[in-house]
Amino acid sequence: MTITYNKLRTRVRLDRIVANYRLLSKLGGKVIPVIKADAFGHGLVQVARVLAQAGAETFAVGTVEEGVKLRLSGCTGRIVSLLGPLDPEEYDALFDQNILPYVADFGQLEEAGRRASQWGRPLPVCLKFDTGMARLGFTEADLEALLPRLKALPGVKPVMASSHLASADDLKRAEATTEQGASFARILKALTKAGHAVEGSLANSAAILAHKKLHHQNQRAGIALYGCNPFLGTKLAKAGQGLVPAMEVRAPIVAVHPLKKGRSISYGGTFTAKKNMTVAIVAAGYADGYSRGLSNKAEMVVNGGRARILGRICMQLTAVDVTNLPETKPGDFAWLLGGEGAPITPEELAAWWGTITYEVFCLLGLNRREYV
Repeated sequence: MTITYNKLRTRVRLDRIVANYRLLSKLGGKVIPVIKADAFGHGLVQVARVLAQAGAETFAVGTVEEGVKLRLSGCTGRIVSLLGPLDPEEYDALFDQNILPYVADFGQLEEAGRRASQWGRPLPVCLKFDTGMARLGFTEADLEALLPRLKALPGVKPVMASSHLASADDLKRAEATTEQGASFARILKALTKAGHAVEGSLANSAAILAHKKLHHQNQRAGIALYGCNPFLGTKLAKAGQGLVPAMEVRAPIVAVHPLKKGRSISYGGTFTAKKNMTVAIVAAGYADGYSRGLSNKAEMVVNGGRARILGRICMQLTAVDVTNLPETKPGDFAWLLGGEGAPITPEELAAWWGTITYEVFCLLGLNRREYV
């Protein structure tokens, strides 16, 4: 879905995504770009295309449907669906479009075997293991039942095994991360002993940067690919040095006018001017994925300077303080993310928002995008 009725524009700098990919590849060897959820709002097809040109061979999408879209766009690389088939009709797409699915439970495993018999050829799969996330996947204890079932299902061909780290970016939970790594290592050993020559994939962005012992044949780069440092503000911040955010978001200013001392602005009168001010009205609001929770908290960049939000964010309009930016006029742009001079960082916006950079990208990325 793309929001097309508004004035916001999301600018994606593809060269920065490529630069981030190359930096991560130097640290992590073979890196799988995670481009699920429309590449975290940056554009599935566009991001995959430039990364393929940069040398990426495997791409991780979320749903099978997303994998089909990528394949039909002309992508010739290996496509991995992290969620695997969630509907019965998606199994046929795995064969038809050559998509490698995560298989996370015995139900998916049995259905994959049945479909392989129908198609008359084996289905390569990635076995998903739960080593501590408690979300999806076989457990280490499931190996006792899993290995015999794999032997009995010649149509299912494990080529990769994967698990997801729950807190690799949290230095206080280092012990839990180490245990996840140990559990996954035991799982790989058991699979190998049973005759399954699988590629391992455990490391996420944080592990690529700071947990080299958790690197296997494939590392999966998500948030760092788009320029965010998972260790920002910690003693490991230098590990993510050089990553550059690739998304910027702007909206036009539609009016500039004075706000006299004592007057309130926007719904509910939550901001009252303590002095004479000048305000700019920006064509952006919560209908555009810009959270109402940013009211009276966040800032925008206008003509190279910071402009604080005044009052409540409306559905399609937001007021900002441009008292100290006297050159501001209708037609100028306000930058909700990025911008020149004093750019709004993803981490800064996420902090005001009370969320994480992932959500910032996914929501603002729903707006119309332009690529530079």
